[in-house]
Amino acid sequence: MAAVFDLMLTVSLPEPAMTLRRILFSALVCAAATHASAWAHDAATAQDLSKEAKVSKDAAQKTALDAVPGGVVASSELEREHGKLVWSFDIKRAGSKDITEIQVGAVSGVIVSKEIENAQAQAKEAAADRKHPPH
Repeated sequence: MAAVFDLMLTVSLPEPAMTLRRILFSALVCAAATHASAWAHDAATAQDLSKEAKVSKDAAQKTALDAVPGGVVASSELEREHGKLVWSFDIKRAGSKDITEIQVGAVSGVIVSKEIENAQAQAKEAAADRKHPPH
């Protein structure tokens, strides 16, 4: 990427190409700034949510794993779901492609939902998360 910038800055081009180069350079700078801003917002949001949680991640994870004997946590996150702050755990079981999603109340410490998701449901949820990331 740095080589592209070096090349863009050193090559002498006719005026229309210079304009295009400026546009491309500006677009790259804007894209990088937007990505950095979104990342910082996500980090700040996660910190804000963790301040509201009364139940630790470890305690919530133990509760979730107790509900899925023999399960292993594949992923976890603290999120606001339907207005409630929850620890969400995707739990895998040996011999199954399905994921059990357990949500534990981050204030109450009790299980607020338990869903078994097959591969199709997991793909649908991942697509929805990419389209509308959780806040």
